[in-house]
Amino acid sequence: MRALPDLPGLREPPPLLPRLLLLCLLAAVRRSWADGNTTGSPLTSLPIREEMMTKYSNLSVESHNISLTEHSSEPVEKNITLERPSDIELTCQFTTSGNVNSINPTWKKGDEQLKGYRVTATGNILHTQYRFIIDSNKQMGSYSCLFEEEKEQRGTFNFRVPEVQGINKPLITYVGDSTVLICKCQHCSPLNWTWYSSNESVQVPVDVRMNDKYAINGTNANETRLRIMQLSEADKGSYWCHAVFELGESQERVELVVLSYLVPLKPFLGIVVEVVLLVSVILFCEMYTQKKKMHTDDGKEFEQAVQLKSDDSNGIENNAPRNRKNESMSQ
Repeated sequence: MRALPDLPGLREPPPLLPRLLLLCLLAAVRRSWADGNTTGSPLTSLPIREEMMTKYSNLSVESHNISLTEHSSEPVEKNITLERPSDIELTCQFTTSGNVNSINPTWKKGDEQLKGYRVTATGNILHTQYRFIIDSNKQMGSYSCLFEEEKEQRGTFNFRVPEVQGINKPLITYVGDSTVLICKCQHCSPLNWTWYSSNESVQVPVDVRMNDKYAINGTNANETRLRIMQLSEADKGSYWCHAVFELGESQERVELVVLSYLVPLKPFLGIVVEVVLLVSVILFCEMYTQKKKMHTDDGKEFEQAVQLKSDDSNGIENNAPRNRKNESMSQ
């Protein structure tokens, strides 16, 4: 039999197996590309959001308020001490006799304009609230609410870490002794304490491992003690204790004065010198007075002797004419 001639426009379909292999390859490439770009999927961000919410849900909520009126003459400030991350809720209340709708409240952190605050009005009282999280030193600082009327009224919340208390007066010691410098933080527990000594304008860390002269310890977490042995005059100066918190650092200066044992004797030696000088002056005056008195007595004796001689000579002269007269009468 003779084969049928090929009809125009008709072709043999491609094999089925290569088509299936091509589809499987495209599916595999698409799956691998999707696995490498999971961050762009909205579903993959859900665990991150849940983690953030869980982290911040454990923070304590701190609420702070400031009340202002249109007659407030000066800005109102409130200092707030924070030791650890917190959920902060700030509220400012402004009382006015005018229309509250004409007042525009705003919030600022330093000079930076803030967003996301709420404003409510009840009668002639206007409330504005700003809520945020402080979890690092970057969020610390001053937050202000401003009410713009005829005169701008401002309320400021100042956030800072706890203060450290040291010794207010200079600590006076002597060469060769040992001393202890103490810093405390009331009602707080720093994560770490560090001591520095001042070398002119530079603070140098006190390394207890490299120098047996120093020892750092503390009975409680809220205090630190720096012990300095075998003091010399080179150890005098300023020492700084640094308290490290989750939200920043706080420091305090302790002044150390090291004296030699001759220093307390200087006033006594000065008194002794003054006494010796005074006694010397008194003795000199006594000697001068005695010497002058002796010269006066010698002068008087000399005058008396001269007077006696003069009297004797006068007596002899007076007796000579009498004797001559007596002799002439006897003849």
